[in-house]
Amino acid sequence: MTQLSAAKTGEITAQMKRVAQGEGQNPEFIRAEIAAGRLVIPANPKHLAGKLDPVGIGRDLRTKINANIGVSQISSDAANELAKLCVAVKFGADTVMDLSVGSDLDAIRRRLLDNSTVPLGTVPIYQAAQENPDEFERIDFGQMMQICRRQAEQGVDFFTIHAGILREHLPLAQKRLAGIVSRGGALLAKWMLSKDRENPFYEHFDELCGLLAEYDVTISLGDALRPGCLADATDEAQLAELRTIGQLTARAQELGVQVIVEGPGHIPFDQIERNMKLQAEICNGAPFYVLGPVVTDIAPGYDHITSAIGATAAAFYGAAFLCYVTPVEHLCLPNIEDVKQGVIVYRIAAHAADVARGLPGARRADDAISSARAELDWQKQFELSIDPELARSLHGRDLPEGANYCGMCGQDFCPLRLNKEIHSSPTTG
Repeated sequence: MTQLSAAKTGEITAQMKRVAQGEGQNPEFIRAEIAAGRLVIPANPKHLAGKLDPVGIGRDLRTKINANIGVSQISSDAANELAKLCVAVKFGADTVMDLSVGSDLDAIRRRLLDNSTVPLGTVPIYQAAQENPDEFERIDFGQMMQICRRQAEQGVDFFTIHAGILREHLPLAQKRLAGIVSRGGALLAKWMLSKDRENPFYEHFDELCGLLAEYDVTISLGDALRPGCLADATDEAQLAELRTIGQLTARAQELGVQVIVEGPGHIPFDQIERNMKLQAEICNGAPFYVLGPVVTDIAPGYDHITSAIGATAAAFYGAAFLCYVTPVEHLCLPNIEDVKQGVIVYRIAAHAADVARGLPGARRADDAISSARAELDWQKQFELSIDPELARSLHGRDLPEGANYCGMCGQDFCPLRLNKEIHSSPTTG
């Protein structure tokens, strides 16, 4: 029984209770939201039997963030990816996706699952392409399903499946400046054109859902036609695929499968609100998972910032789940420091949105650190900050050890110290 099918029968599972506890919610509320398709708990029992601490993803909960890791054909190895996993979880990633396309993929995934306390996702078609590098167009749906089953059996909690891109959408993508920028989407487009066939994940969607329900693997319906530049945002191709995804969302939920819907991409800031509302309407409020979105294309090397601007707006207007972007997006494979920077920046983006939408308790940490700052309690400020080591090192960069002021104003001109003197002075008429 999946979390969705249990919720629909009125059952409150142990995972629902754990999520409710972590979110400060009533378990019945969590159950009802899952039953309505507005909340998911990616928790494959094969992973749950190990170290997984269940997490809930839904609009009425704290905004969650995902960190992408994984080897490429050029660099990294299993040990390095495990180190990235540990850094991502340490700094607050709620989920991690293994996007590996190198060698020994089963072994890498096994090692990550054995060490991950957060849900782990994959894109199974990557392994299908990796294992058939010269003849991907020749493989059939049965071979793709074998890989999906192998990964589900290992304990993967959620799959990105690009089931919404159809043959009829491909001419729309040809009108674009950047075309199809999704790796999985491009592979499937090539497969469809080569075989003169429809998307196999669309044609055999019910069979796929049967496998997903068997292992309670949450499906993340991938946006193969997400815009890869501002010029392609909210175009015919993106919206046509989204309408198909809306239909697949309803069908998967009918079959007891938990659903996340993936979204763009690169979007001008003024189009973000419309995109979030369109998804909620078309996909009946299923949790929306967005990559950024990147709001300007001019800053390679700084795309953790260009995307975090969009991520805060997306979470404010409707997204429940943010996929981080690292500084090296569009440039190279992220290293450990890039992963850390991406997670921290996205925790800030998600938290800022939660504060802005008035989520209960969201501002508690802000008020606590503000109180410590007003009291010149530097150690408390460090402890409460999102990166205590960095805050502590920067504070001490220009100052003698134990200084009770910062290097910006110095002791004599510190307004917080002067405030204390003002407040302690007798009131005069």
